[in-house]
Amino acid sequence: MKVKAVIPVAGVGTMLRPHTHTQPKPLIPVAGKPILGHIIERLHQAGIRDFVFVIGYMGEKIEEYVRNTYPWPDVNMEFVVQSPREGLGHAIWVAKNSLQQAEEVLIVLGDTIFDVDLESMLRSSHSTVGVHSVDDPRDFGVVALDADGYIAHVVEKPKIPKSNIAMVGIYRIKEVKALVESLDEMINGGARGERGEYNLTDALMRMIKMGVQIRTHEVDNWFDCGKKETLLETNRILLERIKSPATLDFPNTVIIQPVNIAPDCQIENAIIGPNVAIASHSVIQNSIVRNSILGAYSQLDSIVLDGSVIGNDASLKGKSHHVNIGDNTEIDFSI
Repeated sequence: MKVKAVIPVAGVGTMLRPHTHTQPKPLIPVAGKPILGHIIERLHQAGIRDFVFVIGYMGEKIEEYVRNTYPWPDVNMEFVVQSPREGLGHAIWVAKNSLQQAEEVLIVLGDTIFDVDLESMLRSSHSTVGVHSVDDPRDFGVVALDADGYIAHVVEKPKIPKSNIAMVGIYRIKEVKALVESLDEMINGGARGERGEYNLTDALMRMIKMGVQIRTHEVDNWFDCGKKETLLETNRILLERIKSPATLDFPNTVIIQPVNIAPDCQIENAIIGPNVAIASHSVIQNSIVRNSILGAYSQLDSIVLDGSVIGNDASLKGKSHHVNIGDNTEIDFSI
């Protein structure tokens, strides 16, 4: 079965500023690689060889990263621009020409890492959406099931939810023609949701009314990397799963696992970890770093960092602080 993955990555990522002033959110690093890298590699592992990326904000950076990092000869990579950005349904609609030959479509949000049995989801005989029961579903698309376990109703961010079953951003659609027709009707008819966007949930509801049967698939966990706190939590969880090198030898330095440290980093007189990811060409001296993410070419001297995200080419000197700074920043606390 020919499955085409559609990955919307056009958003601005305002909740992760200042980092997203200079980097699109899917390229923010977590556990040693960009968020988008984790997603692409998991889909490739599941056998998917056909990708469409819906780009917008800093889309050229995303395309450059994907093409340079994954030049796989057996994989097709397409890039479609979403402008203006008018919701997830609109993002899929602008890619509709790329979907014409697809037998199935797998839609995966480009800023969310999933714990899901993807292979099982792809084997289902029905269209399937990933769901998880949540305490407060009002910030999600919410589904209600019929007596046979099919989705009977779906609505985007309801004020009064009919269930606590939330859609979490992964959708496997077998009826591609019905999806495109529903999106066409919705967008050509100007059927925007309450927040002024074209919602994918509304297109799914149109498909259900057409007679398409859609089931749910339980997602064990998902990591929406849209805020600093969730980004650091995702970093911690993924680092615990990744096997680090048995020995990391830096002068007069203590390493507390789990960590992910690029091999070209220079570190001395330091304590690193736990739950620390350090990107390439970083230089750390006389510092303690824990529960943090450091971008490439970052420099630390005489600093204690805990629960921090440091952008690329950032320099810090001085004493202990709780910080969240973007790329190309220099802060000197020693004065």
